[in-house]
Amino acid sequence: MGKGGGCVPSKKKKPSSLATTGDDHATEYEDAVNAPLPTDDDQTPTAAAITGTATISPPPPLKIFIVFYSMYGHVESLAKRMKKGVEGVEGVEARLYRVPETLSEEVVEMMKAPAKDLEMVPEITAGELEEADGFLFGFPTRYGCMAAQMKAFFDSTGGLWKEQRLAGKPAGFFVSTGTQGGGQETTAWTAITQLVHHGMLFVPIGYTFGAGMFKMDSIRGGSPYGAGVFAGDGSREATETELALAEHQGNYMATIVKRLSQP
Repeated sequence: MGKGGGCVPSKKKKPSSLATTGDDHATEYEDAVNAPLPTDDDQTPTAAAITGTATISPPPPLKIFIVFYSMYGHVESLAKRMKKGVEGVEGVEARLYRVPETLSEEVVEMMKAPAKDLEMVPEITAGELEEADGFLFGFPTRYGCMAAQMKAFFDSTGGLWKEQRLAGKPAGFFVSTGTQGGGQETTAWTAITQLVHHGMLFVPIGYTFGAGMFKMDSIRGGSPYGAGVFAGDGSREATETELALAEHQGNYMATIVKRLSQP
């Protein structure tokens, strides 16, 4: 008890209402309690945070590499039309590549092969294959097998083979032959061994081209193994039917690659 008979309040006890104590600091205390928390400029909430929604970026497109060797342009004509087919499937893009030439410039000139535009269609290295989600390999036949230039390219993929970097990736073939019985099927058939050792998945087109596979009114390259063109003596160009089959194969492969990429 104090002298005046009143109680001395404990210093540890907070007043129940600063507004009624007459304390000059009451207003400052209330302002401090009610003041908004400070925020950095770079932490300003976005519209997505306010609305509770987030912007989801679309996934990068799947990539199909169309890798080919073409001396006189027949295989290249199929490859370019095949690219159109691939890009007809949403979310899939195609890239055209040549394999390196193994013949000397003098020999190529003697064979009267046209010059290659490496700016439009660049050469590819083995290491770049790992970037693709799927492949379409095109080449002319040499006695029922792939041309030496394409075989040399496959031979350069030893590093990828050692670590099985291409395992599980789908691939298909398209070919060019000089005659009707010159290897439209066997050229693709014998090439399957390259895919097997890499653990890749061979994707034939079967008879998915429908009625176009059964037409007998004109000469047509191609088989259930893949698109094809008859070059003859080199002067024959690919027909619209042969090009349409190539476009179909590109579209079909893109559909398969997209389906396999889904979880």
